[in-house]
Amino acid sequence: MELKKIEGTDKKLLVELDGETIAFANMVKDKLWEDSSVKESASIMEHPYLAKPKILVETSRGSPETALEKATGKLIDEAKEFKDKFKDALKK
Repeated sequence: MELKKIEGTDKKLLVELDGETIAFANMVKDKLWEDSSVKESASIMEHPYLAKPKILVETSRGSPETALEKATGKLIDEAKEFKDKFKDALKK
């Protein structure tokens, strides 16, 4: 996956995800909404076959980069927890 910064200010960030699907962008968007500093979060797909998914994040305080980093860290933790529970379930 490649991440390309499309636009950014101190409170707003738009990044394009090359090599990922809109499903991944939606997971990140949903996780961003759990952060109280996030004012706006959206996943954008302008065309289902030709466009690359984008993530928009706007914060009321703090940087959007920090919010995005926290959200993706939480996704990683949840994926690890799922993996562990899945392994345990297979042992039964």
